Amino acid sequence: METLSTIAAARRRREADRREGRTVAFVPTMGFLHEGHLALVRRARKLGEAVWVSIFVNPTQFGPGEDFERYPRDLERDAALLEVEGVDVLFAPTVEEMYPTKPVVQVGFSGLDAVLCGASRPGHFAGVGLVVARLFNIVEPHVAVFGQKDAQQALLIRRLVEDLSFPVRIEVAPTVREPDGLAMSSRNAYLSPEERAAAPVLYRALRAARAAILAGERDPLAVEALLRGRVESEPLARLDYAACVDRQSLKRPERIDGPVLLALAAHLGSTRLIDNIPVDPPLEASP
Repeated sequence: METLSTIAAARRRREADRREGRTVAFVPTMGFLHEGHLALVRRARKLGEAVWVSIFVNPTQFGPGEDFERYPRDLERDAALLEVEGVDVLFAPTVEEMYPTKPVVQVGFSGLDAVLCGASRPGHFAGVGLVVARLFNIVEPHVAVFGQKDAQQALLIRRLVEDLSFPVRIEVAPTVREPDGLAMSSRNAYLSPEERAAAPVLYRALRAARAAILAGERDPLAVEALLRGRVESEPLARLDYAACVDRQSLKRPERIDGPVLLALAAHLGSTRLIDNIPVDPPLEASP
């Protein structure tokens, strides 16, 4: 595995891949890798001849008072994991390399970035859009792999690619979970033992809401009430949002007649966790 820390070196290596005719599959990450990240890497291996992974804790997607400074970092450990997975290139730039001057360009998503996580983290997705656009321009991948756990992010990246005509296909891989259902996340490392034991309440709530839809519930307000009730039954959990939304518009439908996303965010102590599951309601028989 080749480890690169500068944009110039990344572009030289990318040119070498181009000369050799290799398709590039790319997994952008913020590091402190876990099995969820490695599942994305394995998916990338099936999609491209050269697998690139970036590790960059992006300051532009963190708001005031968020955890940029304490976000877990361990580049040596991450590099060892990626080496085992047969990654070809690790791109690990510094903040100064990625942002030699303060960015003046902003990426907006016409309201899709102002709901769900965007409502709680204003400016977050503008920062995500900026860094992903920058990484795509540096790496020039044929395909990029993201995780379903960050469903809103994946939707916005698809729109970024479509609207700006990036020649990259976006693949979204399923959420990887712990045996008790907790979605894998680098931020799980923040949880105390008691908080960790309580955290699977998010997935239990999502499963209960999915079961209600599959059993015939079509009122999104009722589904959201079920989600809220399940999470709020856990004393250590402080709910941020519980939503049943259309998977493309991220708006609550009047009635659940098509594919929806069930999405949750909650704080356990100082740690904010998110989770979601897509649900396709069964077709109702014609009268």
